[in-house]
Amino acid sequence: MHVNFRYVLDFAERQRNGAPDYTILDYGCGAGDVVIAGQQRGMNFFGAEVFYAGVSSRDVIEKKGLLGTVVKEIRDGHLDFPDAFFELVVNNQVFEHVEDLDQVLAEINRVLKPSGRVLSLFPSRDVWREGHCGIPFLHRFSRESRLRYPYALLLRKLGLGHNKGIKTPEQWAKDYLDWLDRSCFYRSRRSIMNSFRRHFGVRLIEEDYILFRLRASRLRCLAPLASQPWCQPVEKELFRKLGGLVIEASKPDRAFPAGARLRSRP
Repeated sequence: MHVNFRYVLDFAERQRNGAPDYTILDYGCGAGDVVIAGQQRGMNFFGAEVFYAGVSSRDVIEKKGLLGTVVKEIRDGHLDFPDAFFELVVNNQVFEHVEDLDQVLAEINRVLKPSGRVLSLFPSRDVWREGHCGIPFLHRFSRESRLRYPYALLLRKLGLGHNKGIKTPEQWAKDYLDWLDRSCFYRSRRSIMNSFRRHFGVRLIEEDYILFRLRASRLRCLAPLASQPWCQPVEKELFRKLGGLVIEASKPDRAFPAGARLRSRP
């Protein structure tokens, strides 16, 4: 399982803190891997997905017997769950594919309990590399740029890029640019934070993800260094450029007090 999924599950377990009725939603759950893994760990996990045309996740969810019960389809932006239903809503690499972020955040706010939390992992426009195709800075070109296609083609011919298959470099570049235009909506960090703050109290917690990842790797010896206050601003900013944002949000009247810290693993 990808490290992001493992982090989401670890975060959920820490927030749950052993509570048996703690209810969690994976917004944009894809094929339901996190939902199933969470249930296997004894968590009360649900999922929601748009099921875009041409994507097989709906069939996968249906074959697993989850569709309509554990995993609900998002229709016209609406979540098929009651108000104030969830203690935690998580999403991993989803919001860069959302056209109307404020509408989504408002709907998540609706289904979140007053004491609930939201965990969001996704890239802003500030990241150095477009993660889906693997080409640095490609997402920063405007659709009207005459340099965008030649740039993508050149770097593809130099060996960069994901999911090359049997496509020619020319076709690969055209297809990926078309997909980016249809499926990705990269925003600046300021725009993202402004949207979140219209609906939630917000804080960036990249240091929590970094420590989780270090402790689960061969570089675990660096975890004490990474946890030092003087080191965290640098590592957080570097992570935002390489990976994206890690946002923890709460209801506005439950905003994080100054100095509040995440519950961590011993």
